[in-house]
Amino acid sequence: MKFLIVGLGNIGAEYDATRHNIGFDVADAFVIKHGGSFKVERLAAVAEVKWKGKIFVVIKPTTYMNLSGKALKYWMDKEKIGIENTLVIVDEMALPIETLRLRGAGSHAGHNGLRNIQEVLGTNAYPRLRFGIGNDFPRGKQVEFVLGRWTPDELPYVKDKILKSIDVIESFATIGIERTMNNFNK
Repeated sequence: MKFLIVGLGNIGAEYDATRHNIGFDVADAFVIKHGGSFKVERLAAVAEVKWKGKIFVVIKPTTYMNLSGKALKYWMDKEKIGIENTLVIVDEMALPIETLRLRGAGSHAGHNGLRNIQEVLGTNAYPRLRFGIGNDFPRGKQVEFVLGRWTPDELPYVKDKILKSIDVIESFATIGIERTMNNFNK
């Protein structure tokens, strides 16, 4: 069984450790836990790790957030991984900082990375793990908030949720999306 794990974010040091790059951070943590490492290949930094008889192709697109679908589709096709075995990890302003939400489908909700994936795939029916970043910003400061770094108060939640995200990925691959949603979407 092969799975494609897609952590969304933007390349470049100025985006490291920002709210918008949480998909990259989760991908990094998952790969490190399983003893892998990334190398830059076509359209993405890519790592392959094995766990419990399963192969995980983990990508961090180098296309920038707004063209994430191009990298996702390329690696789905190259590795011959079905959409049902693909999991996108994305930041989500509509969820509070303490929340993770796994879904099998849904709207892009204005998120440019998800919008592009939906356009490229021609469907909104693909698994995604939405990592709540909250929306505690002044009116008109959304971009600064999303591209900003975590506050000291937020970091404990973030670290805990990164570890939970690894559990979600492993559960998704072993017991499927429905049971994983029941276990983690509380």
